[in-house]
Amino acid sequence: MIEVKNVNKSFKENHVLQNISSVFEKGKTNLIIGRSGSGKTVLLKSIVGLLEVDTGEILFDNRDFTKMNLKERKTIRKEIGMLFQGGALFDSATVEENVIYPMNMFTNMSLEEKCDRANFCLNRVDIENANHLYPSEISGGMKKRVAIARAIALNPKYLFCDEPNSGLDPISAIVIDKLIAEITEEYNITTIVNTHDMNSVMEIGDTIIFIYKGQKWWEGNKDEILKTNNEEMNDFVFASEMAKKIR
Repeated sequence: MIEVKNVNKSFKENHVLQNISSVFEKGKTNLIIGRSGSGKTVLLKSIVGLLEVDTGEILFDNRDFTKMNLKERKTIRKEIGMLFQGGALFDSATVEENVIYPMNMFTNMSLEEKCDRANFCLNRVDIENANHLYPSEISGGMKKRVAIARAIALNPKYLFCDEPNSGLDPISAIVIDKLIAEITEEYNITTIVNTHDMNSVMEIGDTIIFIYKGQKWWEGNKDEILKTNNEEMNDFVFASEMAKKIR
């Protein structure tokens, strides 16, 4: 479980996050949604530690990340898997080498153990016979699945996904959504997904927070989202649906 308590973040005069509090539950797919510029990406980066908050607490299973030194934070980072927007695979490394990369950074495993773990993770995301291919030789959907395999290589307690469906066709996007949800439940991971894709929201949104102008404006789940009277939330949902029809 990850708890965010009274988090504030500013860039000079721009108060991007304003007193945000929320609980992201273990074994559930927790979504952060909002328009571009709403602050959702800054919130995700603050939770991961890519940005330092001005005030507030970020607790990983009651461990306050904001008060940790670098050595203590490294312990938390070993427990984190990250799926970056676009996948962020290393172009000069093979599929297998990409999955092994975090094991090289954080473990003393033998090469055989690393390869066995890489194969296990690749099989879990339905990638076979692609170990020695390069990212340029596989499809966009396969790249995202390889990136998920890399993200779970260290058997993380926490999984962060930044716009996981960016650039994918609708069918591939559904596959990635289901895979994230399945892995979250199967391994009892605390998963946080930053997205503006309403298909993802309606498919896998166990818990959802809607960020509006730097504030937590609505909180609920995928069953409640279409019943809300929150005007800004309804505008966001309607605009997302209209954008899909235009495309």
